[in-house]
Amino acid sequence: MASKPGERKTQILQTLAEMLEQPHASRITTAALAARLEVSEAALYRHFASKAQMFEGLIEFIETSIFTLVNQIATAEPYGLSQAHKTVAMLLTFSERNKGMTRVLTGDALVTEDNRLQERINHINDRIEASLKQSLRIAITDGGLPQETNVAAHASLLTHLVLGRWLRYAQSGWRVAPTLHLDEQLRLALG
Repeated sequence: MASKPGERKTQILQTLAEMLEQPHASRITTAALAARLEVSEAALYRHFASKAQMFEGLIEFIETSIFTLVNQIATAEPYGLSQAHKTVAMLLTFSERNKGMTRVLTGDALVTEDNRLQERINHINDRIEASLKQSLRIAITDGGLPQETNVAAHASLLTHLVLGRWLRYAQSGWRVAPTLHLDEQLRLALG
């Protein structure tokens, strides 16, 4: 029984993400992906025009997932420092649960791919930093941070904490969990 086109696309993306979970995985080719799925490369290209388009599908999934959760946190949590804390924790937990996606978020899986894919990841990182700035502005308003707090510097530090933890997780072959010492690190970063 043949699967529906949307189901096959999802299966291709899930398999690509699983292949990216292999520690220190080499470049993933469409031939290797097709073999893993037990289909021809032509079958892959019926669903995606290029491998870059497959990575775009993963990036769209990541972006939608992350920012749906960021918005839920912002809606549910009225205090800015708590928003920032929960946002950073969510980003690191997402990484821990989605190893293949972490390799995309760090750019590791995109090194030999189309440059516009890395630009999309850079845009996600900019949006993360903007979300953290907004939480920190709320923290100033609600008294969680002093008025003279440099929101841009604080948000940059938190964003780099996330990026660094993602990178360390991927580079360690998934041994060093991104959430390791999280509460302590956030206490240091947020005061």
